Amino acid sequence: MSKTARTAGTGRTRTPPTGKSAATPRPRSKKPPVKKKSPATPRSPRAASSAPAEKKAATRLPADVKLAVAAAQDKLAVDLTVLDLRNATAFTDFFIVCTGTNTKQVQAIADGIEASLRAAGQKPALVEGYRRGEWVLLDYFTFIVHIFLPTRRTFYALERLWGGAEPIEVSAT
Repeated sequence: MSKTARTAGTGRTRTPPTGKSAATPRPRSKKPPVKKKSPATPRSPRAASSAPAEKKAATRLPADVKLAVAAAQDKLAVDLTVLDLRNATAFTDFFIVCTGTNTKQVQAIADGIEASLRAAGQKPALVEGYRRGEWVLLDYFTFIVHIFLPTRRTFYALERLWGGAEPIEVSAT
C-alpha cells in the first residue's frame, strides 16, 4: 500500500505525518555570497554562443527537414525559418516557414521541395493552396512546410502564433 491515503468522498489525498514539521525553516548560512570573478579577457556573449548554436542547430535537424530546407534555398526562398515544435504541444515536430516573392515563385518552391523529397522516397500526405499560390502547405507528418507570399506571411504570422516554438537559424547556402 502507498504512503498516501485517499480521503473518503473528497477525491483528495493526504500524506501521513512523518514526525517532522513541514513548517520548520532550515538554518541559513551566515557566510556572505561569493562573487564570481570575471575572466581576464572579456568575451562577447554573441561571439561565444553563435558558433556552437549554429552547429547545434545543424545537427538536430532530421535529414528530411534539411533536404526540404536545401530545396527551398535552391528556389531562392526568402526569410527561411524552421520552428522546432517538439517541446510545444503540437501535432508535428517542425514547421518550415518561407516566403516567395510572387505566386509563381511560391509554386516553384513547393515543386522543388516536393521533387527533392519524392526523390528521397517521401510523398506529402497533404498539399493545400497550390492553385492560388498565396500560401502553400505541404504536410509530411513529422514536419509541415508553409510557403507564403509576403502579405500572407505578415497577416498570418505563424512565428508569433507558435511563440512557444524554438526558432532554428538556417544558414544561407
